Parts: sequence; structure tokens; C-alpha cells
Amino acid sequence: MRVLITGATGWIGSALIPDLVAAGHKVVGLARSDASAAALAAAGADAVRGGLDDTDVLAEAAAASDGVVHLAFKHDIAFTGDFRGALAADRRAVEAIGEALVGSDRPFVTTGGTPIVPGQVATEKDGHDVDPAADDGPQGRAANDERVLALADRGVRASVVRIPRTAHGEGDPGFVAALVRTAREKGVSGHIGGGSLRWPAVHRLDAARLFRLALEQAPAGSTLHAVGEEGVPLGEVAEVIGRRLDLPVVPVPAEDAGAHFGWLAGMLLFDQPASSAATRELTGWRPTGPGLIEDLGQGHYFRD
Repeated sequence: MRVLITGATGWIGSALIPDLVAAGHKVVGLARSDASAAALAAAGADAVRGGLDDTDVLAEAAAASDGVVHLAFKHDIAFTGDFRGALAADRRAVEAIGEALVGSDRPFVTTGGTPIVPGQVATEKDGHDVDPAADDGPQGRAANDERVLALADRGVRASVVRIPRTAHGEGDPGFVAALVRTAREKGVSGHIGGGSLRWPAVHRLDAARLFRLALEQAPAGSTLHAVGEEGVPLGEVAEVIGRRLDLPVVPVPAEDAGAHFGWLAGMLLFDQPASSAATRELTGWRPTGPGLIEDLGQGHYFRD
């Protein structure tokens, strides 16, 4: 297949490209800059110049492709306070791609996050009852995912791959790296809820492989969970961070979470395990990478 990837040089996209190329697919990546285009060429992919706001470019590139994987998101503005603006750009992008694929039966794979179901392990069936008009926060992101899934009724083999709280690995720019930075800055490795609150996790390379499987075989309307570990206790994460940095491990009261963890606090206040049992049965996906605690133990998160 000729596969268009948005976010092709990002954390998951840069792992997906070699996986797709090794499987015999031709990859075209959306590139906003000369540096991105050069990185794509080095990885064996072609580039189409443009960004998420260039909906005409997205539509034309999608129409010329045999399938699309949508990984890009405006994290730069989302993390500086304009999450609503990032969601609006994402909505326009998926609508442009979707319209280009209507009636083609070609795959369109987008990405979301595993949902939080209080008191339960979240499954692929959860998290779909969202307000279609939601335009902010997790509900807004889920509403965009549902827009993609709805294309299954219009002749698109649409699916969503939900990523757990951490897709970890060497070079990780995400939440685990932020926990390590916070520990360095505060002089302690903190945890909330007695350390029992859990994050689902997956190794980056395992997540990338599931995106390829979704592209190749996921039925229209599928929701898949890229969950390698159902729930890693955050107390164990804090213990490894404390040991590696030679810092005390301390409980942080929930009411002090914002002051201690900043923007990351919202990701740490809830028990949020998630299952991938249905995904594994449907696709045959089997994670093979190291678990989160093992990955932390390898030391790359703690290099200066």
C-alpha cells in the first residue's frame, strides 16, 4: 500500500515508518519543514509538504493514497493552553481526510487515548458515549475519534488505535520523562494515592506495530487498544525514579498534586487500567517489548 502518515516524524510515527517499509509498504509523510522532509527521506519515506491546517493538501494526499494513518496533533499549542484550538485543527484535518476517502473502502486509522472508567478496567467498548459537540478536554478528543469511526458508514475502513498513558522507550518525550524531570526539580520522587494508582503502558515499538496491523486488517469501525500492560502501579514507577536519582520517595497529597506535578497532575489522580484483550483476539497483536518498569531500569530515562 501507499500509506500517508501525518505526524510521521513524531514519537510513534518515526517507529511506524520502518515497520511499514519492512512490511513492503510505501510511506508518504506530511512534513512541515525541510528538517522533517530530510528525516523522512532518511527513513525511506517520501514527503508531502504541509501541516494540519493545510486541509487541501491533506485531502489531495489522502486521495492519492491507499490508506492513511493520522498521528499528528498540535501538542505545541495544546500544552500552552489552547487545547480547544488543537482539537479544532484536528477536527478539520480528519474531516478533510475522511471526505477524500469516502466510498473507497480504504483504511483510515486515527489515534486516541484509552478511556478512564471509574472502578473498572477500560475495554475497547468503553468511551464511545461522548457528546459529538464536545470541543475541549478528553471528551473533545474522543469526539474527533468518533467522527473518524462514523466514516465506516460511508465506505471508509475507519478505525482508532487508543494509546495508553505512556508509550515508553528510549528517547521518550512524554509523561514518564516529565515525571523524571519533576523528581529532579523537586528533589523527591512523588506519588499519589499511596502509590496504588495505575497507568496502562506500552512500548513504543509495540504500539507502532499495532498501527500497521490496524491499517492492514482492522474491520471498519474498529476500536483497538495498544495496551501492553493493563496497569502499572505509579508507586513502583516512583520507586525506580527515586532509586535511579538517589532521591527519597514520598507520598504527595491529592490536594497538593497541582503544586507538585503541575500540568501532569491530571494524569496522576485517577486509577486508569485498560485492557487490550479484544484487540489481541481480533488482530493477533502480541507485545514483545520491555514493560515500563523494566524499561525504566535500563537507565536511558536518567541520562543528563
